[in-house]
Amino acid sequence: MNSVVSELEGTLLKDPDPFSYFMLVAFEASGLLRFALLLMLWPVIFFLHMLGMQDHGLKLMIFVATAGIRESEIEVVARAVLPKFFMDDIDMEAWSVFTCSGKRVVITKMPRIMAERFVKEHLRADEVVGSELIVNRFGFATGFIKGVDVDSFISSRVAKLFIDEKPTLGLGRTASGSSFLSLCKGQLHPPFIAHKKQHDHQLIRPLPVIFHDGRLVKRPTPFTALLIILWIPLGIILALIRILVGVMLPMWAKPYLSRLLGGKVIVKGKPPPPPADGNKGVLFVCTHRTLMDPVVLSTVLKRKIPAVTYSISRLSEILSPIPTVRLTRIREVDAEKIKRELARGDLAVCPEGTTCREPFLLRFSALFAELTDRIVPVAMNYRVGFFHATTARGWKGLDPIFFFMNPRPVYEVTFLNQLPVEATCSSGKSPHDVANYVQRILAATLGFECTNFTRKDKYRVLAGNDGTVSYTSFLDQIKKVVSTFKPFFH
Repeated sequence: MNSVVSELEGTLLKDPDPFSYFMLVAFEASGLLRFALLLMLWPVIFFLHMLGMQDHGLKLMIFVATAGIRESEIEVVARAVLPKFFMDDIDMEAWSVFTCSGKRVVITKMPRIMAERFVKEHLRADEVVGSELIVNRFGFATGFIKGVDVDSFISSRVAKLFIDEKPTLGLGRTASGSSFLSLCKGQLHPPFIAHKKQHDHQLIRPLPVIFHDGRLVKRPTPFTALLIILWIPLGIILALIRILVGVMLPMWAKPYLSRLLGGKVIVKGKPPPPPADGNKGVLFVCTHRTLMDPVVLSTVLKRKIPAVTYSISRLSEILSPIPTVRLTRIREVDAEKIKRELARGDLAVCPEGTTCREPFLLRFSALFAELTDRIVPVAMNYRVGFFHATTARGWKGLDPIFFFMNPRPVYEVTFLNQLPVEATCSSGKSPHDVANYVQRILAATLGFECTNFTRKDKYRVLAGNDGTVSYTSFLDQIKKVVSTFKPFFH
């Protein structure tokens, strides 16, 4: 059987420098102070690299990024945060060569714990060989790694995987000086040029990253990380101003002032008029991108549209400029609540049940289709520059703050036509058929893909639980701000 051993950095990943991935671990697993410290040491790391002392620079990055952090926390970052950034940096030509072999091994000079989940689940590798973190008996990383020489340690591990026969092919950079290449029968070096035959066939592509967590939008290269650190104080002030303005101003005035404060809302399609007296309201069925979806919808319509909610924090409810209707996840109880609200007027619902950042739509709950035939699908999308406004592991009460901390947040709202009667349950269609149809037309509008994943799937991947929310007192949630704001004050 053919076998291939490939380097991760600079081969399967375009960028040969793993610095930004250590910055992600520092920020997401520890906080802003460690993030800033590692950035300050970047000139030292760069200087060591220029002197040919790459191992020393690597060990310094590992120590600063991981020392004193629980191994379980590093695993969470590797599962929930890093895969998205790895995937964005994949060299598809290298991948096409890598995937043609039967047995696939990936080597990385990063700690194996950082890359293993992504490499095995998304790149479909059989084995991952990397440096190994030393963890003390209390479960904390010491910041040190096993072996004096990283390259020799990795090469010996590779040799043990191929005792009977040498690997057929080695993929790696000549500049990296990796000795594992000498163990292979053949060698290929980047850049890779895929043969036309390979493109003529549908190759198995890397498994896409559908769920990811973490607050940073861009991979923190040294320059990007410096911009983030310099922007944070200004961003916090700007976010507070935007929130105060949003809470105090009437709905009709918000679109005008949001432009002055750097925000932008792009509206497509024709929104329906307010319901006439005595008529039931329209149910706006929205894609769920951030907590701000129903607020932006109300801003566009210039009237307060109540929103169905489940897992938002009490603080978010208090600060919300629109009414919120908290669901219980008990189907009969929730159905009655939604019917009562529709009898009073319009209502907004996000049937995915949770947010999804990537261009995918989660499975729609069919409950909304059972309750009304006045359904207006609304495609919501957003763009931000520095910080994500959603979280699975942190405190959701800070989501609006992170959204408004972005220099120029942009929202896109596309109103589709109200569903014709023949496309609703009134014509005899099942609620699941209606929900699937609405999901498909919204996905087509946004250029997204439909999935069968649910909010439970998302939370199992990102947080290791099923997303069940236990509500605490308002005072307890205020206390929780400090611990959740650790990226800034830890």
